Amino acid sequence: MARYTGPSCRLCRREGQKLFLKGERCYGTKCALERRSYAPGQHGMDRKKLSNYGLQLREKQKAKRFYGLQEAQFLNLFKKAASKKGMTGENLLIMLETRLDNVVFRMGFASSRKEARQLVTHGHFTLNGKKVDIPSLAVKAGDVVAVKAKSQDSPKFKEIKEMTISTPAWVSLDQNKLEGKVLSIPTRDQIDTPVAEHLIVELYSK
Repeated sequence: MARYTGPSCRLCRREGQKLFLKGERCYGTKCALERRSYAPGQHGMDRKKLSNYGLQLREKQKAKRFYGLQEAQFLNLFKKAASKKGMTGENLLIMLETRLDNVVFRMGFASSRKEARQLVTHGHFTLNGKKVDIPSLAVKAGDVVAVKAKSQDSPKFKEIKEMTISTPAWVSLDQNKLEGKVLSIPTRDQIDTPVAEHLIVELYSK
């Protein structure tokens, strides 16, 4: 299945909540969900009660869209999470959070996960001193993510040095060096993505 290339705001309206796919726009009055809080389409204003399956499906779709994954990628990640020790749902969220593109977003180098994925793909970052361009790469505790030396002079990254950036407790950021470190693998209570992972587990367990 091809990657979705339509309007990002349409996805937020479909899920009925902000997925923060467009960075700063999501926090302002231009947010489509602020102006049209109903689902897109001809019957978007009709409120229908979802079945259990519908609730599970919507939760899976929401998680996929938060992290920008396609169905095959998401399913493969779920299978890996299920093969690990511990709770499958928590394992899944932790694996999503420790993807390189999400770590770049969490460190404040990008205003959205979509932008972070694009920056990584274009080769603007190094991981432990080596150039990387794979957004799905899994990072580990102690890994250092930095803006590549040749990219640090771009207006995008110069602006980051002047910004006020808040990072989660499991990563640190040195704005002057444009370098961040993964202090630890996040625990479930450190992941603020509003996803009910148990519904995803129930869906895939059918």
